[in-house]
Amino acid sequence: MKKRLRKKLRRAEFQELGCEVQFRLDPVLGDTQINAFVDVFLQEAIEAQRLGLGGGGRHEWEGFVAVSGRGSVTEANRAAIEQWLGGRSEVLSHEVGPLRDAWYDD
Repeated sequence: MKKRLRKKLRRAEFQELGCEVQFRLDPVLGDTQINAFVDVFLQEAIEAQRLGLGGGGRHEWEGFVAVSGRGSVTEANRAAIEQWLGGRSEVLSHEVGPLRDAWYDD
């Protein structure tokens, strides 16, 4: 495959990585508290690192983190998200998956 096509298809040296994230919030939280938590999570853990999150939930959240634009999530980004979630009392459990191809499910 030619370099230009590999770049267009985000293959080989142009592969982009992301990770899955899951967390479970305390069931006593109401809608207002959940919305406030999610806003802070997106601002501090996701957007502050120039990342984006696709997914959703209410008390149980599931999504995929990728770079906003071109690029890859790094191990440092992944660790920062895991640390942020681990430091919040509203989060009963969380898991941040390993880095994997953001475009192709192998």
